[in-house]
Amino acid sequence: MSKRTDFPTSFDERATLTQLLSYVRLTVHAKCVGLSQSDAVQTPLPSSPSMSIAGLVSHLRWSEAFWIDVVFLGGPNQWPGTDDDSELQMRAGLEQPLTELLDEYAKQAAHTDDVIAARDWDAEAVGRDENTGRPFALRYIITHLIEETARHNGHLDILRELADGVTGD
Repeated sequence: MSKRTDFPTSFDERATLTQLLSYVRLTVHAKCVGLSQSDAVQTPLPSSPSMSIAGLVSHLRWSEAFWIDVVFLGGPNQWPGTDDDSELQMRAGLEQPLTELLDEYAKQAAHTDDVIAARDWDAEAVGRDENTGRPFALRYIITHLIEETARHNGHLDILRELADGVTGD
């Protein structure tokens, strides 16, 4: 795994956004270092009974697969869950060892990085916005993945502290 930094090698848009995506992904992994499996599957929030560290790792892996493989590339939707049960991918994380979830997430991230590297930033997705009918640009998808991952890193911070008291960047 590469060094976790948000500092890009240059300040063009592609280098900046891909470095930020790498940084927030590596932060997910950092939040899980030394965490026991029993702590990874705890769901301590009564108002969010599906939210656990393992569940969030599973969710982030499937979110990235959905946006890249389904929306951008037009592949089949293999996302666990339905419109009626969108949290299934979080609950599915409770059934796998955290190390496997992190490996799957890293493999998906490498696949996403390959897709990004081979395409123009303005490349249009096969999928369309359901409200406007317009295709998503790769730039938007990557920015959305940064936002989604960073938001859930905040949840991981809280869940990790609740699980075993570990805090930090």
